[in-house]
Amino acid sequence: MSELFAHAPFPRRAVHAGFALVGLATLFAGVARFTDVGATRLPASPALESRQLVFLDAPQGGVRVESADGALVAEYAAGEGGFLRGVLRGFARDRRAQDMGPQTPFVLARRADGRLSLTDPATGRAVELTAFGPTNSGLFEGLLIQGKAQR
Repeated sequence: MSELFAHAPFPRRAVHAGFALVGLATLFAGVARFTDVGATRLPASPALESRQLVFLDAPQGGVRVESADGALVAEYAAGEGGFLRGVLRGFARDRRAQDMGPQTPFVLARRADGRLSLTDPATGRAVELTAFGPTNSGLFEGLLIQGKAQR
């Protein structure tokens, strides 16, 4: 039994070289992450039309959508607008982390390249809604059309 463990299964140099490679890979990944080396970005396309919207909690778990001047655009009862709620949950988390409330309107925009995006000017976060498919982005498309009809 003592002969079984008498020799190391890997030479010491191989172990040290392995640690060095893992360390270098971690260093390169960290540098790339914080400097955006190798990052792919979509160029910003100009907005053809946009609406400023405020999303508020409504009674009984609903969501109330208002224009920046306070006019009602849409209302969703509890259980409706699941995708809308999911998108807004992420935005709300960012605003809470920065101690911001719902006062600053979001910007819903249709871009020249056909994409639909929701941007939070308060935090700088943006979501390309078209990436989630026509059914999900159609929910926000309706808000853009309804906001347009109220002008």
